[in-house]
Formats: sequence, structure tokens, C-alpha cells
Amino acid sequence: MSQNQNFFVADLREIQFVLFEQFGMAELLSSKLYSKSFDESGARMVLSEAHKFASEVLGPLNSVGDRTGCKLENGAVQTPPGFKDAWGKIFEAGLRTTSTSPEWGGMGAPKLLAVAVEEFLCGGNVAFNMYPGLAMGAAEVIEQFGTHEQKERYLHRMHSGQWGGTMCLTEPHAGSDVGSARTKAVKQADGTYLISGTKMFISGGDHDMAENIIHLVLARTEGAPLGTKGLSLFIVPKMRSDAEGKILGQNDVSVGRIEHKMGLNGNATCVMNYGENGGCQGELVGGAAGEGQGMRQMFLLMNAARIAVGVQSLGVASVAYLNALRYARERKQGPSVKHFKDPTAPRVPIIEHADVRRMLLDMKARVEGIRALICKLASHRDRYDIATTDGVGDANYHLGQIELLTPVVKAYGSDQAFRICETAIQTLGGVGYTADYGIEQYCRDSKVFSIYEGTNHIQAMDLIGRKLSMQNGAFAQAFQKDVNTFIEKHKDHKVYGAAVATLAKAAAALQNATMKLMQWFFSGQLEMVPLYSTRYLEMLAETTLGWLLLEQAVLAESKRAELPEGHADHAFYQGKHYIALYFAGNILPSVVDKAELLNIADRSALEIPDACFATV
Repeated sequence: MSQNQNFFVADLREIQFVLFEQFGMAELLSSKLYSKSFDESGARMVLSEAHKFASEVLGPLNSVGDRTGCKLENGAVQTPPGFKDAWGKIFEAGLRTTSTSPEWGGMGAPKLLAVAVEEFLCGGNVAFNMYPGLAMGAAEVIEQFGTHEQKERYLHRMHSGQWGGTMCLTEPHAGSDVGSARTKAVKQADGTYLISGTKMFISGGDHDMAENIIHLVLARTEGAPLGTKGLSLFIVPKMRSDAEGKILGQNDVSVGRIEHKMGLNGNATCVMNYGENGGCQGELVGGAAGEGQGMRQMFLLMNAARIAVGVQSLGVASVAYLNALRYARERKQGPSVKHFKDPTAPRVPIIEHADVRRMLLDMKARVEGIRALICKLASHRDRYDIATTDGVGDANYHLGQIELLTPVVKAYGSDQAFRICETAIQTLGGVGYTADYGIEQYCRDSKVFSIYEGTNHIQAMDLIGRKLSMQNGAFAQAFQKDVNTFIEKHKDHKVYGAAVATLAKAAAALQNATMKLMQWFFSGQLEMVPLYSTRYLEMLAETTLGWLLLEQAVLAESKRAELPEGHADHAFYQGKHYIALYFAGNILPSVVDKAELLNIADRSALEIPDACFATV
């Protein structure tokens, strides 16, 4: 196998369906907010260009990055061959600034379009795409909270790819306990700060693709309180520059090491040292008013990053599924079960074997359900922006759904990505375990998605501890109302009535589980909440996917009825029928089962003495 074999494949028709038919991209584009900079033909052209770029530029570099990895030489990170050229091309194509404001050089497109572009880029080469993705995230923080001077100095250069960017939270002693950060910031007479400390697990902490890298570093100023309230966010460039952006020299930022990992080898995960020689300068994001606002500012980037992880998960899982599907259509092995005793029977493609079909349909349902979930969240974000700028729609409702679904997108999407990749390997059998078909790389790459940007247990606790109770539970109640409205409308559907009834049972079980969690909260049984929080998040996710897939099926049925005989979309729309029924019949019932586990309230994991786990 050649080192740069391209495994990227994507279902463009499926993505167009979700964007334009399920979530109303055309309606978004007709709003005042977007109509001046975009139209439907422009959106479709961007999708096509992103698909082409992922296939022709990023896809061939994916296995190269995995096998070559990054190297630390003379204190600087060298990225894999081809990455630097791809960096220039991706910014030249404008694919990293799809939804960025035109004021700062972006296209100004809806987030709904941007997540579709992002799915292609992640499916093509997720390790590479993290570098410009983090740069855009850091730029968004500066745009939202920075001073006018900071915006003028950094944004155009970051959006053009001249400068990169990172987010720097984690420290070796603290892990996810961000409030324990020890990185210091000492104010100088000129208003800048001397930064000193060490950060770890910094994705893209250094690379050779941009002339400068802008680190957003959480640090504690002198006299600031302990915990997260005492943290401030600082702009810490790798290289010092003047007001016009001319590079002046090093800023005492160095790479301690790069991690050797299970996957994502094309992305340099760095230990970063700041101020080892006492000369690392930083400036507060937002100037003096930003002191003590670090976590509030960083949450913008953290929430965006959590959604981005969900999109990464989708991109990788989709490519793994489609490669497994392609193999199953081509690989002939064994006779049909109808002739299994006949040694002369012809060998059939393995897609004809029942268990392979089950695995393929399971992957398809999960991938397309997660895509719908992510696009639902993106649609709420666009409609929130329209409501707050154009005054059309209920901004608070859309904000509530964004808050509620963000941890679900990150946690469920990333958990399922690894499992989908695992199933894709199983579909291929023994060769799936080899590097010849690419899927084993997707599996390795995807494992970290459930760990970084807040482990999935943290996401589950965020959902239960913060999101469910927001505005006295109004956001969760609005979600439940949306599901129940769909159920009421379609409970007597001639095709999907039975599946809708299953959804109704899942929705009722979810509501009962929510009440059970609240009961534990108010009765002082707080230790039970983290014990069952992950199961609850899965219940919410699976109920949502079941609802969205049934919504797709109802829509697809009406669309198919309008098609002339022989139209190519008949098979596409019919596929929506089967994944909705499969999900309702095989996955939604587990929501009821998980609710029963909450009722049983087994405490074994809490009560087992530490010494009982093993005698070693």
C-alpha cells in the first residue's frame, strides 16, 4: 500500500438532505443576517469545494501524518510532509473562515454550513485540521473579548493563516482540575505581564506552518484568589511583534516535549514552557477589564471546542462507516445462508450476510443520527443569531437548546465514534485490523475524542449539574415539549405510528429519569448523581436521535411520493425509512432500560472497598 493512499469518502447527498431539507438552510440564507453575503447556490458551491479539498488535498495526507508523525528538532516541531502546503491551501480556499465575520475576512456563512464543511475537513484529515481549527477558535475569543487594538493586531493575521493559535489550560499536576492552575502572571510597568509556568496536552502547541503562534494561556495574577475565579486569560505569542505585525524575536516560549500517542500522530501534542528564562510577555485578553475573567472568556472557546469534537467524531465515524460499506460491497466470501450446505454455491459479497447487514445499518443509523443532532445544534445557533440581530424568533429558546445539546454532541458523538470505528473494523474482519484499509487509524484517532475538551463524564455532569436546571428547568422543558409535539402529531402515522409509540416510551422514561436525578439532588444523595450521569446523557442523546431520525423518515416519505418512477433519490429516501425503524426497534428501547437502572439505584460501585478491586 502506498503511504499516501486516500481513504476519504463522504455522502454529499446525505449532507445536503440534512442541511437543506431537514433544517431549512434556504430559510436561514433568506434572513437579513445572511442574505447579503450568501445564497443557496453559494452554499452548495462551498460544500462542493470543501468535499473536493478534503478528497484531493487532505485525504492523501492522512496516512502520511499517521505514519510519519511530528518531530521535535532543535526545540521546534516539524509537521509531516505536505502539511505546510495544505495549511497554505486551506486558508487560500477560505475553508477555515466559512462562518467568520466578513469584517475580519470571513465568508459570514451560517454555522449550519460551517459544520458540514468541518465534517469534510475532519473526515479528510482530522489531525491536520486541528491546527487551523484551534487557530480559528483562539481568534474567535479575541474577536469576542479583545480590545480594538488586539483585534486589529491579531485577527486578520490569524484568519489568513499567517499566524496560528492554541488554547492552553491543562497543567501537569492538575489535569481537568483547571482551578488548580499554577501558571503565574506578573504585571509590568508597561501594562504587559511576565508569564511563567507549564502547560501540557496542548494540541498544535508548536508547528512549522505559520510564522507565529498565538497562545491563549490561563494564568493567575499576583494576589488573585484560588480556584477558577482567580484565573485570567492572556495572549502569549510564540514570537514578539510590533503593532504592525513585524516579527521582533523569540518570546521565551518553548516546547518541552511532544507526546507519543495512540493516534492523531499528525498533530503535535506538546508540553509548553512559558518564561523559563524570565522573558515571556503576555497581555490580558480585553485589557485591564479582563483580569479575573479568564474562565468566562475561555468558556467561549471551550464550548466551541466541545462542539468541534462532536464534528470531528462525526467526520471520522462517517468515513469509517463508508469505507466498511465499500469493502462489504466488493469483498466476496462464503455462500448465501440459503445455500450454506452447498459447496458449489457461488461466493457472495459479504453485504449479503445478515450480521454484516446489521452492522452496516447500525453504523448508518448512528452516523446519520449524530449528523442530525449536530446540525440541529448548529441550526439553533444560527436562529439565535438571527433572533438577536434581526429580531426574528425566540432567542432565549434557541440559546437554551444550544446549552442543553452541547455536552450531548460532544460526549455521545465521541463515544459513538470509537464504537462505530470498532464496528467498521469488525465488518472487514481480519483485514480491518491491518493498516491496508485505513479504518484502524480512524479507530485510534477517535479514542481521544471522549477524553479531551473535558472528559465525557465531565460533559454528563455539566448536563445534569448545570444545563437541566438553567432558568428553573425551562430549557429542558422546552426540549421535552418539542419531542412531545412531534409524538402527538405523528402518533397515528400509517407507517411510523408504532415507532413513534416507542419514541413516546423513551421520552416518558427520560422525563422520569430527570425527576429521579432531581430527587437525589434534593434528598442529599448527591453521590448517586455522578454514578448515573453518563447513562442519563446517553438516554437524552438516544431519545433525540430517535426523534430526529423519525423526523427524517416522515419527511423522506413525503419527498419520495413526489418523485417520478426511476428517480435516483428513491433509494436515498428509502434508506431513511429503514434507519428510523432500526433505531426505534433496536436502540430506543434501551432508554427505557437505562431508566429502570436508575430506579434500581444499585450502589455497588460506591460501596465496594478499595481493597476488593484486586489483591495485587
